[in-house]
Amino acid sequence: MTSLFSDRAYKGELSRRDFVRLTAIAGAGIALPQVLVGCAVDPVTGEKTLVMMSEQEEIAIDRKHSAHQFSADYGAVQDQQLNNYISEVGATIAEMSHRPHMPYNYRVVNATYVNAYTFPGGSMATTRGIMLEMDNEAQLAGLLGHEIGHVNARHTAERSTRGMLAQIVVATAAIAVATTEYSDYAGLVSAAGGFGAGALLAKYSRDNEREADALGMEYMTRSGHNPKGMVGLMDMLRTQSKHKPNALEMMFSSHPMSDERYATAKKNADTKFVEWGNRPILQERYMDNTASLRKMRSAIEAMQNGEVSMAKKEYPTAEKEFSKALKQAPDDYAGLVLMAKCQMAQEKPNEAKQYLEQAKRINPEEGQVLQLSGINQLALNQFDAAYKNFDRYEKQLPGNPNTIFLKAVSLESMQNTKGAALEYNRYLQQVNTGSQAQHAYQRLVDWGYVQ
Repeated sequence: MTSLFSDRAYKGELSRRDFVRLTAIAGAGIALPQVLVGCAVDPVTGEKTLVMMSEQEEIAIDRKHSAHQFSADYGAVQDQQLNNYISEVGATIAEMSHRPHMPYNYRVVNATYVNAYTFPGGSMATTRGIMLEMDNEAQLAGLLGHEIGHVNARHTAERSTRGMLAQIVVATAAIAVATTEYSDYAGLVSAAGGFGAGALLAKYSRDNEREADALGMEYMTRSGHNPKGMVGLMDMLRTQSKHKPNALEMMFSSHPMSDERYATAKKNADTKFVEWGNRPILQERYMDNTASLRKMRSAIEAMQNGEVSMAKKEYPTAEKEFSKALKQAPDDYAGLVLMAKCQMAQEKPNEAKQYLEQAKRINPEEGQVLQLSGINQLALNQFDAAYKNFDRYEKQLPGNPNTIFLKAVSLESMQNTKGAALEYNRYLQQVNTGSQAQHAYQRLVDWGYVQ
């Protein structure tokens, strides 16, 4: 069995190729709970249905995975008024749903792409990107009602019967086996802080979307909102797909969009829910609660442009966009992390370190910067500091076995074979296939822990 890394790594140095492989590993792999097939009653239709998850398993999966996705999206905004506002709107809608007892929670995350998503237990996020594109509370109610509809119709549990959980494994493992050439490093860095944008999110079918739309309009109307908000939301998404297709790529990947959905929403608002069409859309209240976010519009648009350039590996262009964003919002956590990733992609770990340290000071509770800092310190051969960051990251966001692997590599590079062996063994308790597992096993053999 061959080793994953060069002999230099064993001697306390990391080659460029070693570093790129470690970066790939950081974003990949997540242990999934075992689920069992069984019959359950559909909370919406009242009919028996075959699903792979109990309600308790839905909540457990949510709690295990949602924090990692939120961190991959740069964490919740540090705007308590905005988070309180979205939580208040969401709570009034969820109370009118078929599953009001679920542990719903809401936040706006710092990601700039246009999207909203939920995990099966009701942990929900909207991005800064989509919050900027909406202009009234009725549209927000339509958005949250739609996501609450997915929870109530148990679409994640339903999708799991068709292999959704297996798809998560494939998506995360694909990051680990991605190309090891340095020219492709940016994509690996993008995944390093979490599991890659959207890797843990369910991909809904068109039928799922139709049902969530219908339930969302029902719930938002029951809670006192104008059903035309759903129509306005659909129209906005159609318009933005023509003007900002890159920003909506992730949303349309997980939430298939069509003119049919807009037409159906308009028809239902004009017929089934017509008597509630004169309710206020609450534009002023929405504008008041999103005022601080809207002041950052140009900075967020610069970040969006920078991320498009990063995806194209046009790093100097991306750097200019991130610089523009940071001139307007010098203390923006996501902007700093994005700039750090851009510097890392250009093989500038010393420059990246400055931005990572500033991001840590601004948002010390957010995990992604710890993971990236550890990776960057591996590039600088600062193994003790790297280990400390990986250890802090694991304490904040437990459940990613690759953090254990990175801790082991850090200890191995410090020639602490006993500590590294313990971590490699811990890693192998969760993952026993793939190149990382081969490396971990081979080290245990080399050091005499395995005969």
